[in-house]
Amino acid sequence: MYEYKQVIIIRTDLKMSTGKKCAQASHASLSSSDLVRLQNKKVWKNWKNTGQKKVVLKVNSKESIKEIHMKLLKEKITCFLIKDAGLTQLDPGTITALGVGPALSIEIDKITGDLKLL
Repeated sequence: MYEYKQVIIIRTDLKMSTGKKCAQASHASLSSSDLVRLQNKKVWKNWKNTGQKKVVLKVNSKESIKEIHMKLLKEKITCFLIKDAGLTQLDPGTITALGVGPALSIEIDKITGDLKLL
């Protein structure tokens, strides 16, 4: 049986409040999940029907999150980069989070497997 998961990556260098991190993680999760639902309904349904596994990881720079984003795009793993609207704590357009998948765990882990849990 194949294992599916979604990974959410949060930038820690921005010093966002806990609530802000949670909101950005939610944006990343929903946005990436919606893309997978539209692009590959079978993968999305398999993930939904097997517990919707999610793992939240961290990076400490804009450069790191952008590098991971580029690797995911190169490997054709669906992802969604979150840029803040700038209504509360951050400047408009600040990259805060990255939603990855859902996709096969083994494929995501090739790129995100070395990251630490948030």
